[in-house]
Amino acid sequence: MTRFKHGKKSIWVENLAQAWGIVKTHRMRSALLILGVAIGITTILMMVTVLSGLSRKINKDLVSANRPYVYVQRFDLLVGGVDEEDMLKRKALTPEDAAALETSCVSLDKICYAIQPQGNHIVHYKSEKTPPTQMLGAQHTFPDVYTFPVESGRYYSESEETHRERVVLLGYGPARDLFKNEDPIGTHVRFGGRRYKVVGTFAKRNHIAGSLSDNFIVIPHTTYKKDFQTKSDFESISASVREGYSLQDGVEEVTNVLRIRRGVAPGEENNFVVLTSEAFLDLVRKVTVPIGLVLTVIASIGLLVGGIGVMNIMLISVTERTREIGVRMALGAQKKDVLQQFLVEAGTLTGMGGLIGTVFGTLSAFAVSRLINFPFYFSVPWTVTAIVFSAAVGIIFGLYPARRAAKMDPVVALRYE
Repeated sequence: MTRFKHGKKSIWVENLAQAWGIVKTHRMRSALLILGVAIGITTILMMVTVLSGLSRKINKDLVSANRPYVYVQRFDLLVGGVDEEDMLKRKALTPEDAAALETSCVSLDKICYAIQPQGNHIVHYKSEKTPPTQMLGAQHTFPDVYTFPVESGRYYSESEETHRERVVLLGYGPARDLFKNEDPIGTHVRFGGRRYKVVGTFAKRNHIAGSLSDNFIVIPHTTYKKDFQTKSDFESISASVREGYSLQDGVEEVTNVLRIRRGVAPGEENNFVVLTSEAFLDLVRKVTVPIGLVLTVIASIGLLVGGIGVMNIMLISVTERTREIGVRMALGAQKKDVLQQFLVEAGTLTGMGGLIGTVFGTLSAFAVSRLINFPFYFSVPWTVTAIVFSAAVGIIFGLYPARRAAKMDPVVALRYE
């Protein structure tokens, strides 16, 4: 048992064996301590894993594209505080602007011009009708830029767009509401006092916004201008970035072309805004990261309570084993040997709780992710951190009892009954 009879490796092995022996000897006490730590680690790991999945879900749904893209609009709506009167004074974005970007910007691939009204429309088919539904007037390149898969039928053609034909694609929500037992393709629906031919329907998106994300219709932007255009419409231009070019390349080219087209003099502020898909992701991070940190700190309180339990149990253990400590010291064990013994014991107890908590936390996160339809994300760094942190809690809170044991006078300890 003494340091002069054993090497460093054997001392560590012996301390671990003693720690395991204590666990078996005091099963109930050890089990309660391990359970407390396991619950704390389960909560933290489950929270982190679900939040990571939530962040990825929001990123995917908010960006709505497989490739990075730039997004042009008259005003930056992400910063808030929009002056509507000021926005209306700015020149509207036009299909000609989109065509100029397509011709002049080598970094851009597919480009889509779109118009969105401020209000919604109710879509009618026979006796059925939808709730107020979002409308979008877009170019035929819309599905080339955004990942909105068509479930049945087709997207409208460039020819239909050019001839301003009244054709429409229904989102999953309107298609479900209007056509419960009928194929919608080829039928005519009514909205805004006009009849539109249904040429396709979009698939269910499984978006973070739920059914609201499927409650929309898309028509050619040329038809929208013919039937619905107002001064308060919101125009935008989206463009995917060509492979081999960066988002910054796209931003610089778009900015240069539009400054010239919109008559912005050198030194003047842009009368338009160029955003990127990364800007939307940054917005998500600004929201989810602080929330994650706060929730993790709150969940960590449970581990602190477990740490206090570790200290209490280790103090009891030191008191119960006072004579054993005296014997070890009398046989040549140094203070640091005794200190190491009790720290290993505390770390083993909480480390076991951390290991159990990691397993249950991961399984719980997987179950919750499937239940709420979030992507499951298993993080190796967070898993390792959880186990190491749980062991560290034991060592930190076991330090005081271990130091108390190491400072014992061997003579006094041997006389303890």
